[in-house]
Amino acid sequence: MFNIPGTVPVKITDKAAVQIKALIEKNDKFALRVGLKKGGCAGMEYTMDFIDAVSSNDEVVDVNGAKVVIAPSAQMFLFGTEIDYETSLLESGFKFKNPNVAEACGCGESIKFNNS
Repeated sequence: MFNIPGTVPVKITDKAAVQIKALIEKNDKFALRVGLKKGGCAGMEYTMDFIDAVSSNDEVVDVNGAKVVIAPSAQMFLFGTEIDYETSLLESGFKFKNPNVAEACGCGESIKFNNS
């Protein structure tokens, strides 16, 4: 990954770590893989999938047993991102605070990067 020594490539908040760990255990998986795919009105969408194993090019971030694997094709776009988990009256879910995003659609599900 595009790593700076002493810097975590992706930050996972405590609330997100608790939720990720619970989901991994509930689904009996090794980790949660985060990536990107083309789609949505702004051009790109985040993906989240459970996995059983890591490949040699994956980046693994482990926060108190909450393992998040960053897909190789998404690593440069996710560097510096904070993954949080928010709960409100209307919805609950993971939120990505990504400094690399140039613009997002109105619903917040789709993003665009300067170099995409």
